[in-house]
Amino acid sequence: MSPYSESLRVHFTGGEDGAWAIRSITPIAGAVSLAAAPRLHMAEGAATPRAGAWTLDGVTSHMRYTTTAEALKLRAVQPPLGRSAATRAALIPIGKSPTWWALAQDDRRAIYEERSRHTTIGMDYLPRIARRLHHSRDLGGPFDFLTWFEFAPEHEAAFDHMLARMRASEEWTFVDREVDVRLTRMT
Repeated sequence: MSPYSESLRVHFTGGEDGAWAIRSITPIAGAVSLAAAPRLHMAEGAATPRAGAWTLDGVTSHMRYTTTAEALKLRAVQPPLGRSAATRAALIPIGKSPTWWALAQDDRRAIYEERSRHTTIGMDYLPRIARRLHHSRDLGGPFDFLTWFEFAPEHEAAFDHMLARMRASEEWTFVDREVDVRLTRMT
């Protein structure tokens, strides 16, 4: 079985309805933020996005900076999204600088994993934290990646620790836009 997933289009809409209550929207880097909204609706596949204060579109794709061995290790311990205990979530849209995108693929990989240890850091927090990456750079939105995380309330401190480690890495010197949206699943 391949360690890579099929493509899935996803729309994240901040508005008046949705399964997730927005607890906070915090700009981390850059001038781009998101307007206040009480709820987040996530539509997968061919669904039409709902009207709202904002919609971010992304698509899952193959793991661009991950080796086959790393992908197999991730797949072995990565929990699924939608676990009943995972009532907290974070949507973190990220934009990388033009300098990042001017680098060759192997140079980005060296920064991403060999020096910043992105996958290695993430593995330290599995299976407590489920995650899914959505690529949005080629869809024309204000961000390059939409990162979605789900976890139980008791793992939020671990999630914050993981973010602090990643944000302290060389890779994050190339992040010029980032917003941290924290959510709670509605029952």
